[in-house]
Amino acid sequence: MPRSSGLVMTRTLSIFLGLFSIISVGIIYRAVSDSAVTLSPQGCRMSYMSPSYLVQSQFDTSWTPLASRYSLLLYREVGWEDNELRGVPVLFIPGNAGSSHQIRSIASSAARQYYTSPYVPSSEFISQSIKPLDFFAVEYNEDLSAFHGPTLDVETAYASSAISYILSLYPKGTSIVVMGHSMGGIVATSLLPSPNISAVITMSTPHQIPPARFDRRIAAIYENNQASLTASDTPILSLCGGATDLMVPSESCVLPEVTKERAYRRTIFSSALEGCWTGVGHQVMVWCHQVRWRVARAALELGTASSSAGRGLIFDRWFRDGRSLSPSLKPPAPLDLNQESYIVLPSGPLVLRDLRKSKAVYLAPVPKTNSPTKFVAYVSEGSVLSVAPHHTSSLSVSFYLCTSSTDDPHSASYRPTCEEWEPTSLRLIPNASPEKPFPVPHEGVDESEGIIVFESTLSESIEDEYRWVSIVYSNDEGRGWVIGSFVEDKPILKTFSVYDLLYKDVSITVHPDNILTKVQLPSLLSNALLVYRVSATYASERSCNQPLLSPLLEHASHFETHFHPLTQSRPLLLHAHTGAPFTSSPHTHGVNLTLYVLPDCNVTSLRLRVDWWGTLGRMGARYWAAVPGWAVGVVAWVLFNALGIHERGAPMPSVAESLSIFTRETLPSLLGVFFVLSLLPLPNDYLLGNQGEFIFASLTPLILLLVTGLVTVSWWLVCVFMWSFGKLGKRFLARKKVIAGISKTTILSMVLILLLVAIIIPWQVAFLGCWIIHLVTCATTYTTLPSSNAITPPPPPRSPSPTHKRNTLLYPPRIVSPITTPIVATPPASSHDGEHLLLLLTWLLPLSAPVLAVWVRTLATTPRPTALGSVGSGDHNLFSVAPYLILVDYASWTRESILLPTGDRLEWVSARWLLLLPALIAFFRGTRHTYEVFDWVWAVMTTLVVLRVGPRYLGGGFSSSWSKVFRLK
Repeated sequence: MPRSSGLVMTRTLSIFLGLFSIISVGIIYRAVSDSAVTLSPQGCRMSYMSPSYLVQSQFDTSWTPLASRYSLLLYREVGWEDNELRGVPVLFIPGNAGSSHQIRSIASSAARQYYTSPYVPSSEFISQSIKPLDFFAVEYNEDLSAFHGPTLDVETAYASSAISYILSLYPKGTSIVVMGHSMGGIVATSLLPSPNISAVITMSTPHQIPPARFDRRIAAIYENNQASLTASDTPILSLCGGATDLMVPSESCVLPEVTKERAYRRTIFSSALEGCWTGVGHQVMVWCHQVRWRVARAALELGTASSSAGRGLIFDRWFRDGRSLSPSLKPPAPLDLNQESYIVLPSGPLVLRDLRKSKAVYLAPVPKTNSPTKFVAYVSEGSVLSVAPHHTSSLSVSFYLCTSSTDDPHSASYRPTCEEWEPTSLRLIPNASPEKPFPVPHEGVDESEGIIVFESTLSESIEDEYRWVSIVYSNDEGRGWVIGSFVEDKPILKTFSVYDLLYKDVSITVHPDNILTKVQLPSLLSNALLVYRVSATYASERSCNQPLLSPLLEHASHFETHFHPLTQSRPLLLHAHTGAPFTSSPHTHGVNLTLYVLPDCNVTSLRLRVDWWGTLGRMGARYWAAVPGWAVGVVAWVLFNALGIHERGAPMPSVAESLSIFTRETLPSLLGVFFVLSLLPLPNDYLLGNQGEFIFASLTPLILLLVTGLVTVSWWLVCVFMWSFGKLGKRFLARKKVIAGISKTTILSMVLILLLVAIIIPWQVAFLGCWIIHLVTCATTYTTLPSSNAITPPPPPRSPSPTHKRNTLLYPPRIVSPITTPIVATPPASSHDGEHLLLLLTWLLPLSAPVLAVWVRTLATTPRPTALGSVGSGDHNLFSVAPYLILVDYASWTRESILLPTGDRLEWVSARWLLLLPALIAFFRGTRHTYEVFDWVWAVMTTLVVLRVGPRYLGGGFSSSWSKVFRLK
């Protein structure tokens, strides 16, 4: 191929890869944004309050030195309660960039539930000896705790001291309820075990996986919390918002499993919470009315419980998800048909719509059948065994199982005997309107809405025994209805897998006359990365616009439940959080569906297929963390290739040429290797955490391709910066070259910088300075904007033997067709490896930048003397930044290579093979343990500075002595 054609092809490939990555990022961002709206729409009513916040000035530095940095507030609802402490203390802990004022919604609800009118307690609470709540909240000045382990430690220490102070205001033996939002929940669990904490409620808290994985100290806090959860008996309730929460993937909101049997640990998704049935956004969780009033009501009753078991029962009472029977079921009164008049209904579906009588008794004959049978009933606007919407009518329905030896109504032994009939399932389900979206935006579900579903299994019939189901209702208002039927107690079982749903619909036939149908798909993959689309077909064209109960599909997984009205115009998308990357159970097989439908709107089949747009959004929301770590891996491998070319006698290529080599020669091999590795059952914190699931194997090479394009784009941007600084440097930044060695001025500057790092600023600030200095160095010394007309000189003719077969993964080609020539005439020896170092530093910046944001926020919100020492001790580590200071300073004045061996100086230390280590760590561990990437790069750079750059940097005499000590003979 002619050389000009190779140049065009190489340039086209790089441009295509860069544009591919930019377009892909835009598409993924759109898919992620859409997923919050389409997967689990939000329908939360706004909450209103009249807040006031009383600063606890007596909680000062005599309690904790942190009182000069943070503060403690007491909430009071203006016009409803006075400022006197007379109730049960509650401490609210805000999350990342959160505010103490976020407690206002829950605290206001608690006050307005407890007081029927201003300062007048409700008789309901007085009769149960329930006290009001005193809500305290810590103010962390919107600290960025999600990015910084020491900040979490400081917040935990302050919260612990705050609890001691709060309890000093109450009688001895008083315990406190702790609530935490987002990372505040991590602080709350860090306080355990503690005898002073009666219960913990966390909201949208990432219990399993840190949302930002740039700090090793946060990982240590999570490990300690796991031990705390195991050792503590304190009841913990975790509330999760589901797919609507884009800040915290809700699979990490699930409480980790503990081996302690008596410890109460429960996770509730808002989409499953009875009477809520909506996705809830991350910040919305603290003010969503359907959630906040339940949190407030449960907290009110927690003060009356004297044991962990009793507090767990309170949580179960107010946070029902229908998976188990309510602990507060009230058995019905005994039924004696000898003293009651009753109506015997004909065989078939039971329909009671005109409930105007104050009391009525009905008998429905149980059909004789050899197959397992159960009775299912729907009750609207009423209660069954105390299960009801929070605001319900006077309708009360009870079910009994009655038996008789004859079905002849004229026989003397006809009158059946009845006994209490315990349900196998008793729960609330939503009744969505076909004319409105579900849930209704900004409104959601009212406390009076919901249909009760009663299910009870019938044992096998006995010969010569006749059975009836007795339905007894009492009603003073004439509202509500009851519909029931006998259905086969056997689910529809289908064994198709996810591969059958990739590009086509799979149909599931259901019986159109069954009012309840269960469908089990045991082989279908249930994973947080996958989304399925479902639709329904009907038996006829009869209208379903105004049914008593809109056809409703329930999708249940291990921790959560979603309800999908089949009459909605929007796509119905099934998703779950049971299996997810990097969790203890990355893959779960089995999807369970339940169809609730009345005979007036029969459904004959359901159709399923994979929804690719929703699946893309789920993947993008979880794998963004792979970008910075894998980008460092790509840059390290690019530098590995470039150093390999030089080691074989050719000039070191420019960054653009190195990216071209990687893209054309190394990347295709890596894509294949990564695909094969993705098929292996690696530990769940390696690669993308999918442990060899075949359907996700293609994600690894696709993300590598995307990251490579982003690295290419980043180099384009760096070139623009260098061109800008280069123009300025010609006029303002010209510097004198010092080749002999380090100057006294440099030594003084270095000592001053290290002193500042040790005392005042975090080392990440100095690292940012290193990047800026090296950017200016490259801009003013080496580089101009890319030119398409220059030609890179060919390497010397040093070829391998004819029998040698090149491994393009580890040994890239020596002759390169450049897409650009970003060099000036006769560049110094350090030109190209200096540019490679700049690209590496550029992608290390995102790994250290979060602490910069923490430090800037601390300076802006904290008194200056306190702020200077507010960053953790690990952020003043001189050795974390010293190698980079030496590298960039050495690059600013030397005309030798920075990383390449020169002369006889320790050539046995291979920078090339050392750089392969962080590249492998970045790919294998960088997504889950991103902080390890920076640590490994630091280790390599420190080794190179000590053994290769250091001797040159300190001067010739020292270099010669150093080489004699370490040279291998």
